[in-house]
Amino acid sequence: MRHFTSVHDIGNLDVALKEAFELKKNVFQYDAFGKNKTLLAIFFDSSLRTRLSTQKAALNLGMNAIVLDVNQGAWKLETGYGVIMDGDKPEHILEAIPVMGSYCDIIGVRSFARFENKQDDYEEKILNQFIKYSGKPVFSMEAATRHPLQSFADLITIEEYRKTDRPKIVMTWAPHPRSLPQAVPNSFAEWINATDYELVITHPKGYELDEKFTGKAKIEYNQNKAFEGADFIYAKNWAAYTDPNYGQILSRDRAWTVDSRKMALTNNAYFMHCLPVRRNMIVADEVIDSPQSIVIPEAANRVISAQVVLKRLLTDNY
Repeated sequence: MRHFTSVHDIGNLDVALKEAFELKKNVFQYDAFGKNKTLLAIFFDSSLRTRLSTQKAALNLGMNAIVLDVNQGAWKLETGYGVIMDGDKPEHILEAIPVMGSYCDIIGVRSFARFENKQDDYEEKILNQFIKYSGKPVFSMEAATRHPLQSFADLITIEEYRKTDRPKIVMTWAPHPRSLPQAVPNSFAEWINATDYELVITHPKGYELDEKFTGKAKIEYNQNKAFEGADFIYAKNWAAYTDPNYGQILSRDRAWTVDSRKMALTNNAYFMHCLPVRRNMIVADEVIDSPQSIVIPEAANRVISAQVVLKRLLTDNY
């Protein structure tokens, strides 16, 4: 594996999951594996779980870890090509990237969709510039269209808690006061579609995702109907994908908030969310605080997903 940006890079899912569960038995069993190797984690956007879990995963492997907040303490970076740099951005990413690459062995990049240009977002221009110009293995810590480390952790969590061979997994849109990228729902759908599990996606009309990601999932506009018999509920907000409303909020309908009444329609489903979560917007207190909420174990598995990915990048490149 040279780079890690999607489920297509991880190879056989059963093998990857087996590796993850073996690692969970003792996260320090490869504590010298990354000796004298350096991870550079670059953040164009805010982070809590991704930052901490990725650093922890690197340290568990014996790696050095450098974290760079591009918007705090670093020069502002120009990312456009052919731009006359007479504004507030004194350094171009085309010089910055190879310099960063010279200081490390593996690069993690976090860069959200900007909702300024749909084509730019969905071409993953920032992430792909790092892949093209850094000369080092690159992995996504959430990009404009996907969040593969999160989705890998989500799948690990589902494997730990599922009670049937083919669980029904429902990803539901829920209201939010801000426009959020489609990266997490895109990625979650893509990873679950790589299994043989049943996936239902429910959202108001106008919130359809790119079919490249939703694939074989069933789209259901009636949330209550979607929840019936579900084994897992994965709640997430996203802004509109389809033109001409790309990046816009079309609804803040609180009727879509996941509450105990809706969870009662399920097969005693587990509740999942990538966090951070807006309580009583995305999910009611009584749901996220219930014994069926597995958001904390889900977040803890972020260390495992990152550690598997880093170990494979080290194995295949050094």
